Amino acid sequence: MDFNLSDDQLAFRDAARAFADNEMAPHAARWDAEHEFPVEVMRAAGAMGFMGLYTPESLGGMGLSRLDTSVIVEELAAACPSTAAFITIHNMATWMIASFGSEDLRAAFVPRLASGEALASYCLTEPGAGSDAASLRTRAVRDGDEYRITGSKMFISGAGATDVLVLMARTGAPDSGAKGISTFVIPADAEGITYGKNEEKMGWHSQPTRMVSLEDVRVPAWHRVGEEGDGFAIAMKGLDGGRLNIATCSLGGAQAALVRARNYLHEREQFGKPLAAFQALQFKLADMATNLVAARQMVRLGAFKLDSGDPEATLHCAMAKRFATDACFEVVNEALQLHGGYGYIREYPLERYLRDLRVHQILEGTNEIMRLIVARRLLQDGVAEAIR
Repeated sequence: MDFNLSDDQLAFRDAARAFADNEMAPHAARWDAEHEFPVEVMRAAGAMGFMGLYTPESLGGMGLSRLDTSVIVEELAAACPSTAAFITIHNMATWMIASFGSEDLRAAFVPRLASGEALASYCLTEPGAGSDAASLRTRAVRDGDEYRITGSKMFISGAGATDVLVLMARTGAPDSGAKGISTFVIPADAEGITYGKNEEKMGWHSQPTRMVSLEDVRVPAWHRVGEEGDGFAIAMKGLDGGRLNIATCSLGGAQAALVRARNYLHEREQFGKPLAAFQALQFKLADMATNLVAARQMVRLGAFKLDSGDPEATLHCAMAKRFATDACFEVVNEALQLHGGYGYIREYPLERYLRDLRVHQILEGTNEIMRLIVARRLLQDGVAEAIR
């Protein structure tokens, strides 16, 4: 694997950094404080191609690799992890339609999503189905040329403010497990859909999170993504990239925190000399940088594996998500500690980064589930040797 970014990737990075510096960073604290969902900024991101990063060019996307995507998302997340995270969720949902939907379904939805004209939410988690997603109970019953869908989803990012729901529902028998799940594309304003209150969250304040309730919602059969019973597999394929995306958002937040910590050590004086002169704090900064670089390399390796179609890509994505989200949270936590009392007040962004990155250890599969995925795969014959 080439550890140097290509000229194209450097250009993507610079364009994303300029967008983040000009359109996101100046407003991120206000979005957080006022719980504002910055739709117009996401429309502007769509004009840059950032809402269809790995959607095919033929459908209005940029057609980039997952490695290209990670380079871009890290820059966006350095300005606002919460907003960048929603952009990645939207990208995942758009890619699922583009990759597995029928020609008619792709034509009807993907170009508008890839341009940012329309926004999408990913709807998998339910009140009784979180880590055990295959046990979901939302029901889709075929009725002629339609499906009738009834059930509820929770912790849905963007819900109530987006235009499209990419939703998993059970089409098989109640005990059919993962093989009885299908995926549907549903207009967010369809009759029978209601939205709960915006959850009061620790972080991610720039995107709403609501429960979605569906009561006999009618969806044309051609809105199904793939065949009946393919939905869980499609959702999991989406989550391989989604886990890299969320890990990348952690990289961006940690990189921004590291730079601020480094600058603060030079600016702040105690006992007659700058904090940067104290060896104990130098060691902290060194460990922070080392863990951040290690996390970045794991994420980029996972992206490389996914791009190349490696049979162990899921394993690498799970390892990268677990390691990067844990390591980067600790980087931000140490950066806050180095700022002392200043790190704890909202005039400085460290506490916002800390709150935003904490949830990355939970969503797209908890880090405990990531360990389970890795362990189960490694215990299969030949896998441990295959990752050498």
